[in-house]
Amino acid sequence: MKKLSIFLVLATTVAFSQQTYLHCGAIFDAPKGKLIKEQTIVVEGNKIIQLQKGYIQPTGENTTVIDLKNKTVLPGFIDMHVHIENEYNATSYINQFVDNDADTAYDAALYAQRTLLAGFTTVRDMGGSGVNVSLRDAIAAGKVPGPRIFTAEKAIGTTGGHADPTNGSKKSLMGDPGPAQGVINSPEDGKKAVRQRYKNGADCIKITATGGVLSVAKNGQNPQFTLEEIKSIVSTANDYGMHVAAHAHGDEGMYRAVLGGVTTIEHGTLMSVRTMDLMKEKNAYLVATITAGKQVAEKAKIKGYFPDVVTPKALEIGPQIQDTFGRAYKRGVPIAFGTDAGVYPHGLNALEFGYMVEAGMPEVKALQSATITNARLLKSENELGQIAVGFYADIIATDSNPLEDIKTLESIPFVMKNGLVYKQD
Repeated sequence: MKKLSIFLVLATTVAFSQQTYLHCGAIFDAPKGKLIKEQTIVVEGNKIIQLQKGYIQPTGENTTVIDLKNKTVLPGFIDMHVHIENEYNATSYINQFVDNDADTAYDAALYAQRTLLAGFTTVRDMGGSGVNVSLRDAIAAGKVPGPRIFTAEKAIGTTGGHADPTNGSKKSLMGDPGPAQGVINSPEDGKKAVRQRYKNGADCIKITATGGVLSVAKNGQNPQFTLEEIKSIVSTANDYGMHVAAHAHGDEGMYRAVLGGVTTIEHGTLMSVRTMDLMKEKNAYLVATITAGKQVAEKAKIKGYFPDVVTPKALEIGPQIQDTFGRAYKRGVPIAFGTDAGVYPHGLNALEFGYMVEAGMPEVKALQSATITNARLLKSENELGQIAVGFYADIIATDSNPLEDIKTLESIPFVMKNGLVYKQD
């Protein structure tokens, strides 16, 4: 038997053939929303094969023991809104004209590693250039460390809308992008764009139902899809086994998106009571991304950080998201955890927990939103989001009890994903 005290794996070519015993001071039972003290988790390969009361000592030679007796142990977190390819900074708007795909890929690999070491073992990537698909596959193949990725590949927008990739370009570069580039202007275009995303390797679909903050376009909240276009996209996505997420700040656009059948509303800043009640009726989830709102509002105060057309949108929209989240939660809108990491530095995802709790969501509900709720939305509820026999060995640990100190989630000392230890302080 080997006693493991410090073990850091950053190259996932290592494969566990032996059993690993984790002695846990307490385990978060995500479905029940409570802590269970003094448990042993037994991991073999990439799965949890046993969960036993007390600290069980292995008898075989080919075993490893990890001492987490002074830790609270949880399932790895799931973030439903990241942009794994990017990280906004003062040069971001220039970088899109000078960076090659290889530059983006190297950056994305770094962001993925940082995300994993922060305790987020699964993410839903909400749109990039297509490098996100290659990164997903590289991580799944064990070539680079990172979270399990479900990706939308390239977001779908309308001409001049939030996801039009030529916004802000000079006329000679604008051209007339169409469904292949993720820009649509009719229900038929919508079908083509979804099928193109499927062909390109997407796992889900993202639309930009309203204007956005960081795009180089004047309006950050106007509706940008017709109801018929949304319905066409949703029905086509469902045919291909994909759900649809809708970026939305303005109320009319998000109301249409919910009416059209999307699964999640991203941001939801100016959501009305009418839309909240429709979300409850349709079982559509709010992914609020409070952290992103706060971060862009702060950066907008730095002169020259954003283009002039972006700054007023950031100052107006960013500060409102947390309050809307609180009202939506209290009214009973279903909540999923997501952060919009990439709008701000990757690895700070856990700040979202504190903001959710500040807005009135109990700690246990916040934890469940990032585990069992998100696993269910990804149709992976039998593999992810719990510490249970047969589930992937995605396991993290905290120094304190997060039900009493939610800030402890901002510094994760232990991370295991797929049975491999990536971090043990």
